[in-house]
Amino acid sequence: MRLVLWRHGQTVWNAERRFQGQSDIPLDETGQAQAERAARLLAALRPDLIVSSDLSRAAGTAAALARLTGLEVVTDKDLRERHGGRWEGLTDEQIRARYPVEHANWDPPDGEPSAVVADRVGGALLRFADGLAEGGLAVVVSHGAALRLGMSRLLGMPEELFGVLGPLSNCSWSVLGRRRDRWRLIEHNAGTLPEPILSDDR
Repeated sequence: MRLVLWRHGQTVWNAERRFQGQSDIPLDETGQAQAERAARLLAALRPDLIVSSDLSRAAGTAAALARLTGLEVVTDKDLRERHGGRWEGLTDEQIRARYPVEHANWDPPDGEPSAVVADRVGGALLRFADGLAEGGLAVVVSHGAALRLGMSRLLGMPEELFGVLGPLSNCSWSVLGRRRDRWRLIEHNAGTLPEPILSDDR
């Protein structure tokens, strides 16, 4: 079975390099176009299931694929982005200036620790996988840090190596495959032309 882990399209806050976290920011026009284009590619994979974070930028991205496949989108709050605490809404420059130590350790004050996000998202991914028939494929629409950390957990990576997987560009995806209860990374950051990303938790 395979999981296609698809990051949402661009938002205004992405373009402004603001930390979004669980702030509910919708897709902008560019993000909507990205979702439509990527959905045409993903529809060719004939997914059996589409699951999405309940935040509007992810749900809006998933809707583009649902229109092409006829599948309903199942939303799950466990797929939400990492909560960014006091960083949410701040630009990368503001975070560096106001929280230099926390930025160096990528530890947002009052935010969600990386290990907690990895457990939350990784657990959700396992639930979806366990509900698939052998050979099935699910498209999971979520957020950059949430997907990277969830993947890291499924792949058995220790916390100190979570940063080994690079960020996902807007509307790009990674593919995980499971065989005999072992997960492997088949593709990473595939599908669309990457845009510059300065932070992997947006």
